[in-house]
Amino acid sequence: MAAGGRRQKLSTTVAPEAYAYLESLVDAGRAESLAEAVDSVIERARRAENRARLERDTANYFARLSGRAAREEARLEAALGRLVDEVSFDE
Repeated sequence: MAAGGRRQKLSTTVAPEAYAYLESLVDAGRAESLAEAVDSVIERARRAENRARLERDTANYFARLSGRAAREEARLEAALGRLVDEVSFDE
């Protein structure tokens, strides 16, 4: 639901395919209404944009590291990789 629990009125038209998709979310029980389906689709789009921005920012961070800092990051990456290999995710 919208921040603060108060919804904003939106009146618009959409492509038939978009409307059919929103209805399919309601029909499948993934949303209780068309408005909730719109909110859900927008939230997923925002998360995808945030992930893409994080990936871009992370790549930029590593691209700008000095030689010494890059070596330290590589050392930490290797250490974390070894630790992850020791963790059993099935337990």
